[in-house]
Amino acid sequence: MIKNIIGICGSASQSSANLSILKWIAESKKSNFNLDIIDDLTELPHFNTELTDKNVPEQIVAFRNRIANADGIIICTPEYVFSIPSGLKNLIEWCVSTTVFSDKSIGLITASASGLKGHEELKLIMETIQTKFTDETTLLIQGVKSKIGKNIGQENRN
Repeated sequence: MIKNIIGICGSASQSSANLSILKWIAESKKSNFNLDIIDDLTELPHFNTELTDKNVPEQIVAFRNRIANADGIIICTPEYVFSIPSGLKNLIEWCVSTTVFSDKSIGLITASASGLKGHEELKLIMETIQTKFTDETTLLIQGVKSKIGKNIGQENRN
């Protein structure tokens, strides 16, 4: 049975290298798993602690259900000001009061100019919310713009 994986793009840009990487993974690994990409975190409402357990926005309920029902998750994100992007942090905050990420297998990709601090922060956050990852399921791609080849991201450069 083919596994269903959620791919979360942390970038706010529709022409990001991170989205190109997720699209490449989805295409090149489609015989191994289905990758359902979430690529517009700006559409999620801003986190509100008063709505985390009661009167939860429908978008958040739907997102939590997608995560809970997925066989695994891949997060591919840039580093913004030595941290993870606000949209990605917002999405994670909506899930902290739940167990949707607990014991979920996850792959972590940070693709950025440097990415070192953001990658460490992402791993710390994912460890805190009890996802399952190892060094083999994490990847830091520094200098990503110089590493995106003609086959990855070309549709975004034309």
